[in-house]
Amino acid sequence: MTEYNLPDIQILHSSSNQAVYIWNPDNIYIVLGRSNSSEESVNLDTAIKDGVTIIKRPTGGESVVLSPNMLVFSAKIYHKNSQKPIEVFNKINKHLITQLTNIGIKNLNSKGISDLSIGEKKILGSSMMLKDNIFFYHAVLNINEDPSIISKYLKHPKKEPDYRKGREHKQFVTSLKLAGYNIDKELIEQSINNAFNNLFLEKC
Repeated sequence: MTEYNLPDIQILHSSSNQAVYIWNPDNIYIVLGRSNSSEESVNLDTAIKDGVTIIKRPTGGESVVLSPNMLVFSAKIYHKNSQKPIEVFNKINKHLITQLTNIGIKNLNSKGISDLSIGEKKILGSSMMLKDNIFFYHAVLNINEDPSIISKYLKHPKKEPDYRKGREHKQFVTSLKLAGYNIDKELIEQSINNAFNNLFLEKC
């Protein structure tokens, strides 16, 4: 297992108090949540056979699969008030829903602790940690990856949001493509940037 070294880590160690970083993975990665183990969370035989890199991130939540067909973004959020992570998740989701709706994505909902869904299917998952006065936030938006890849590499999580209702990964997760959206990646990235710029203006 590799220590977390994906490109977005640079903003956590930067001198800036607030920043957002958006990127596309160059390969398939399995990223464990802070409290996950590869033995409990990953179909290890398959991952090892396919040569998939397994990384543990510093934030909470359950394990995820990243692929070049997903958009990954992270934010460094400075706050002076003693806010709970759930309050910050809610603010972020509010701004993301507004901006993604503006480019034509419909029926977006904030679900569970920090997910975004289209209807009852997950389209975005996120996690966060708090260190001193900094929230470090990660999110993965599925653009056009087949959800069956998640079932291929990950076991069913020990914890799940109520709206999942026991569904397997491939029944629970969707993509923008499967939901009928073919939107330029640059437009999606701009929408995400707009969401965080508006959040930063609120002086979270």
